Amino acid sequence: MAKQVSVLIGAGSIGQAIIRRVSAGKHLVLADYNVENTERAARTLEDAGFECSVIQCDLGSKEDILRLVEFATSKGEVKYMVNAAGVSPSQAPVEEILRVDLYGTSVLLEEFGKVIAEGGSGVIISSQSGHRLPALPQEQNEALATAPVEELLSLPFIREIDDTLKAYQYSKRCNVLRVMYEATRWGRRGATINSISPGIIITPLANDELHGPRKDGYLRMIEGMPARRAGTPDEVGDLAEFLMSSRGRFISGADLLIDGGCTASYWYGDLQYLKATH
Repeated sequence: MAKQVSVLIGAGSIGQAIIRRVSAGKHLVLADYNVENTERAARTLEDAGFECSVIQCDLGSKEDILRLVEFATSKGEVKYMVNAAGVSPSQAPVEEILRVDLYGTSVLLEEFGKVIAEGGSGVIISSQSGHRLPALPQEQNEALATAPVEELLSLPFIREIDDTLKAYQYSKRCNVLRVMYEATRWGRRGATINSISPGIIITPLANDELHGPRKDGYLRMIEGMPARRAGTPDEVGDLAEFLMSSRGRFISGADLLIDGGCTASYWYGDLQYLKATH
């Protein structure tokens, strides 16, 4: 029997939490821009009984994504694909955020949709930030969802973006819309694809933010949302496991918020003040 493969792009805390839950008995392909991080994750997973291969991948490069697809399919049939990679508004300029989070994720969805195994599943980690954009004109929604991937960065309203937060929000909105669009194509192969939009999840990056110069804003956000706490990678992993299991087979093309009610408070509750600055 051919080996089944799980692919993880972005070998951080959230990605590992997801992939550990669905990859027992499968060959695990880990891809990340930072090879040292990927190799460190592979050692941890191998010590836990997983069989791993590692490949460097710049999510913003179509050439790298095609090389990843070829590498993964050489190991067996791709059963699961998880994308937890990306860059945030505090990590990169506008052009880089759009290249990686918007364009790269769209390429990834398209290319893995061509090889995903029957009965397979994928999860794209988006962000609550995409839900903070006001309603977009329908023509913009249509363009983000259906434009050929090589035209996405040339869309007039995308080229006008000059703020890193706005670039991030548009990218994450695009992720959600692109997942809906690609779900119809993945469905022809008997596979599902969904996105998850986490809020503040405790990871090394989040811990840096919570102890850095912007900590007061993060703490106010946590205090103002219904859950009154940040989330954990395991909670995102539990949700992704459900979506990728037999229990989630009737869910495809969906986006699920897992943010402790932060988005609800942003629009209708104690965090409405954020709309003045975000």
